[in-house]
Amino acid sequence: MAGGEVLTEEEVFIGGPEKRRIVIAAYRPEWVERFAFERDRIVAALGSTAVRVEHVGSTSVPGLGAKPIVDILVAVPDIADDEGFVPRLVAAGYVVRVRERGEHWMFRTPEKDVHVHLCAAGGDWEHRHLLFRDWLRHDPADRAAYEAAKRALAVVDWPSTQHYSAAKSTIIAEITARARPWAAGTGWTVPPPRS
Repeated sequence: MAGGEVLTEEEVFIGGPEKRRIVIAAYRPEWVERFAFERDRIVAALGSTAVRVEHVGSTSVPGLGAKPIVDILVAVPDIADDEGFVPRLVAAGYVVRVRERGEHWMFRTPEKDVHVHLCAAGGDWEHRHLLFRDWLRHDPADRAAYEAAKRALAVVDWPSTQHYSAAKSTIIAEITARARPWAAGTGWTVPPPRS
């Protein structure tokens, strides 16, 4: 289909599914530096529209092996106001890759080594990803289990990277279920917005 394959009525992959070799690399401290560089670039492009800019995904968890792709969460006041962020991120050099109506947009660098995820400030997408990150930073057993699962899945010849991501959903759900009581017991909350 021109403009991307529609996976559901709500989710569109711009350019269609991609088949790429999945490689899980040992943790690299330079991922934090890359996040800081991209954070500054995003804030320069979006200004106060970027309510929160956080390093998420496996590259944000020290000691966790990961695909060498830095994931960045950007919370915006209104995810439906795509005119407020799409043109500015495109002008900053990012490419639109995914649109999930009402919940999430994903942009990436042309080199495909940085993914910028836009979501609604205070929404479920933001909460789930930050909780998952913080729990993996806290719990070495789940960090190891998640890495083992990713390494096992990485050796499969997936039809697309989206299939690999979908295959991780079971372990992610299990880990998230263990993180929720910890969050409730410790008073964990989403970090305050950027000042």
